[in-house]
Amino acid sequence: MKIAVGSTNPVKVAAVRAMALRRWPDAEIIAVAAPSGVTAMPLSDAESLTGARNRAIAAREQAAADLGIGLEGGVNPEPIGLVLHGWVVVVDGNGREGIGGAGRLPLPPAIAWRVLRGEELGPVMDDILGETEVRQKGGAVGALTAGLVMRQEAFALGVAYALSPFVAPQLYEG
Repeated sequence: MKIAVGSTNPVKVAAVRAMALRRWPDAEIIAVAAPSGVTAMPLSDAESLTGARNRAIAAREQAAADLGIGLEGGVNPEPIGLVLHGWVVVVDGNGREGIGGAGRLPLPPAIAWRVLRGEELGPVMDDILGETEVRQKGGAVGALTAGLVMRQEAFALGVAYALSPFVAPQLYEG
């Protein structure tokens, strides 16, 4: 089994590795720099889902893999405020697709305000925390939960959900 991840971000690759190797211990996991085709800071569920799908398709094709997996974080305006989310899409060469969400968390108003003014969440978090590349570590979710949930864990759950049509296909057929 060859699985291509549409990102070279170590957190996203580790999330895929953590879930995929549970099912396919001998799988080859390949990180591919795949374009999302959406803005750097997706501002809706639809845009994030599109980005994840684009990354999955491109990664599978570039690596000639059995599965392509795309992960895309973003935000979505909700009645409770601007909500941080992540979407994961898994595709194969037969047109089968799996989709999974990586959890939702309202952003604090000051952070949401900066994102809505056009800043990307990763650099905003770097600025606030005085760190660099927070998105390649615990992510905003890790900072906002004081380490209770790290970005890799959040995305890993989304990966598991998105893999469901591939690991339990009998439940999706018919």
